[in-house]
Amino acid sequence: MSRNNHQFEKRVSKIAEKIKRLRMKAGYKSSETFAFDHDLPRVQYWRMEKGTNFTIKGFLKILDIHKISLKEFFEDIE
Repeated sequence: MSRNNHQFEKRVSKIAEKIKRLRMKAGYKSSETFAFDHDLPRVQYWRMEKGTNFTIKGFLKILDIHKISLKEFFEDIE
């Protein structure tokens, strides 16, 4: 894996981890329950938490559910 690809994957992982932390902070142990309660496609949401194949539209919907801005989301991510 090239250095650039490694750095890219590392950044994607940080975003995915933050999405998972937000879910858990909201009191959801299960990504499936969170997805169901917020009318999100279960597999699509699971992929977001794993950092694979998610859209900006889906990402923004997650931010809206948690009522946070892009700035707030990224403020503690390098």
